[in-house]
Amino acid sequence: MNATPGGGRPTRLAPVDVLRLGLLGITTRRMRAVLSALGISIGIATLVVVVGIPASSHRDLMDQLSALGTNLLRAEPVPDQNPQVLLPGDADAMAKRIGPVLTASAVANTHTVVRRNDLVDRYDTSGLSVLASRPGLLETVNGRVRSGRPLDAGTAGLPTAVLGYVAAGRLGFDSVDPRQPPQVFIGERWFTVIGILDPLPLSPDLDRSVLVGWDAATAMLGFDGHPTVVYLRAREDALEDVRAVLPATLNPQLPGLVQVSRPSDALAAKRATENSFSALFLGLAAVALLVGGIGVANTMVISVLERRREIGLRRALGANRGQIRVQFLTESVLLSALGGTAGAALGLLATIGYASYQGWPPTVPVIAVLGGVAGALLVGVVAGVYPSIQAARQTPTKALNTP
Repeated sequence: MNATPGGGRPTRLAPVDVLRLGLLGITTRRMRAVLSALGISIGIATLVVVVGIPASSHRDLMDQLSALGTNLLRAEPVPDQNPQVLLPGDADAMAKRIGPVLTASAVANTHTVVRRNDLVDRYDTSGLSVLASRPGLLETVNGRVRSGRPLDAGTAGLPTAVLGYVAAGRLGFDSVDPRQPPQVFIGERWFTVIGILDPLPLSPDLDRSVLVGWDAATAMLGFDGHPTVVYLRAREDALEDVRAVLPATLNPQLPGLVQVSRPSDALAAKRATENSFSALFLGLAAVALLVGGIGVANTMVISVLERRREIGLRRALGANRGQIRVQFLTESVLLSALGGTAGAALGLLATIGYASYQGWPPTVPVIAVLGGVAGALLVGVVAGVYPSIQAARQTPTKALNTP
């Protein structure tokens, strides 16, 4: 295996022989191998955990910010114009034709008064607006129904209403009983309340509104069919582009008379958070790998010092320096591979467990797991270079005479 008869050129080691030599130090010193692998596994587990737990928390934060409607835009005519600027009746459908737009809907002020009952002063508006609503409004503004149900195609033409969160409080309702639904007086007729909405932090005007179906507003409240506000959601990466073309889309003749809201501050916060977390991940990963690499290097240096007699005996039997280097380098890589695999699995389980306990969506970037194992192999190579060179420099005589 080591040399040809007669002192010829040494025989090259087959991959299987290299693996056996690398496993020799591990199998004969099992406790030391376990402790050495434990050092690198802790480092890699730390790498996975410090990336996975913040990633899970970050994912939860991004979900919360997205639920606010960070990709929401609203377009409306510029106020106080003479004559009044009117949006087309199908303005929301026109907005949907813009490529990056995901969904769009519209509301319109019916300029009618809502009252708790017909005995309340007809001029007491309570600061509330009655809005005609297109289907799909709640989906567009990320709204949720707190009690009851939303307006839909089946109720669009019926005298039914959905109350915003603030509107429900001012009218004295906190829930909807489907068996005995409450009623409100809108204009000169009764409307049945079928739902109450949760707060909409990025659309406070809807919190102070009473929503009725588009067809019902046209037939019962004298609504002219022109929307006053168009809401839309678009891909976050194209939000600025959509904002730039939206006025010309809704009013090609006079785009300057259509104003569009700027992206919310929540979107800027979301993007800043993504950048800061990326930098944090890289820093923590680098520290974890450095700690694990130092541990493996220390273990291999001590291993060379304690195995000088073994090195001397192998050299005396014909092993050359290259074979000695390969033996110790392979052992270092195997130790790191075992530790890296165990550490990645341990870190994965710890991250999933902690994230589930916190109620976060478990998120472990694949690159963290694969990168951890690959990093462990790289650390094994780097950490094993110096010890393997030191072992190869041992002469048979000096090594065998080591006390």
